[in-house]
Amino acid sequence: MEFGLFVQGYVPAARARTDPRAEHNALVEETEYVIQADRSGFKYAWASEHHFLEEYSHLSANDVFLGYLAHATERIHLGSGIFNPLPTVNHPVKVAEKVAMLDHLSGGRFEFGSGRGAGSHEILGFLPGITDMNHTKEIWEETIAEFPKMWLQDEYEGFQGTHWSLPPRRVLPKPYGGSHPAMWYAAGSPSSYAMAAKKGLGVLGFSVQKVSDMEWVVESYKGAVRDAEPIADYVNDNVMVTSTAICAETSEKAKRIAVGAGLNYLQSLLFRYHDTFPRPRGIPEWPELIPEYTEEVVELLIAEELMICGNPEEVLRQCKRWEQAGADQLSFGLPVGIPYEDTMNTIRLIGEHVIPQIDTDPVHRTTRFRQAAAHA
Repeated sequence: MEFGLFVQGYVPAARARTDPRAEHNALVEETEYVIQADRSGFKYAWASEHHFLEEYSHLSANDVFLGYLAHATERIHLGSGIFNPLPTVNHPVKVAEKVAMLDHLSGGRFEFGSGRGAGSHEILGFLPGITDMNHTKEIWEETIAEFPKMWLQDEYEGFQGTHWSLPPRRVLPKPYGGSHPAMWYAAGSPSSYAMAAKKGLGVLGFSVQKVSDMEWVVESYKGAVRDAEPIADYVNDNVMVTSTAICAETSEKAKRIAVGAGLNYLQSLLFRYHDTFPRPRGIPEWPELIPEYTEEVVELLIAEELMICGNPEEVLRQCKRWEQAGADQLSFGLPVGIPYEDTMNTIRLIGEHVIPQIDTDPVHRTTRFRQAAAHA
């Protein structure tokens, strides 16, 4: 199992009240988290693309963010988590160009994750007059198979669809070093996992909450990916899942950090904006908040495998549970309200004590897939 980091430009109101430069500082700090993750042996960093989601995510121009990190890092793969290719948000040709450009600037380290947006507040902002969220699925499916053609055909053959069109044109630049970046889809339901597998896409499992959820993820994805009809140059047989992670020198310190992190507020914002996600029983409607986490709640979340938290030995054991459940990649969401030094310490400790015990392959999984396609 490989390891990654997920950032999204989290700027909670509590931080903004005490720091007049909160937005700027949050974005800069998250670049530093990725740079430290690169030094600490993490293989992937994912940056969100969200629009209009106040507090929850101010990382809207993730192509710019990742372009900076392409120069500031050396080994870590940089992924769009996601680029939104719906024509009313980003024209597909512009997305293809950005992917190829980032592939060049990173030296072949770019990962192309795509999706349809976070929920009605975001998506319907770009689709005035549309009320059916399923409409975006039709647009995404019409678009996604065109990207490999734009990258691999010397002159793209052009496209005439229901939602966008383009005459034959040379789409430039072409990706770096043969084939093209690995393709991923942000999936949130069993049917989405199966659809991604059929198309040969890796899954960005942002909706996976705990280890036991991996059972249906693996069943719906791994079974279908064996019979993939890939739209890309190769099958990206990959399931990535995310979890909150807090690692400290002692278990007691890690739990204290978790209690003070305002995790209830972040979770409340998540369900405020991601209204297409299943809402667990007991989650209140915004602006009512999930109750603040106590040490007892944190201990329960750890026991229920809903949070990775503890000293390095405990975190190693918790990560191995995800590996045993079949995750190909475990990415840690670090936009939580944890002080900068505690976050950097989490990254360093996991890099020193956890990753070397689990990820012993020096080559990225997606690199192996891509190199095999390029050689073929």
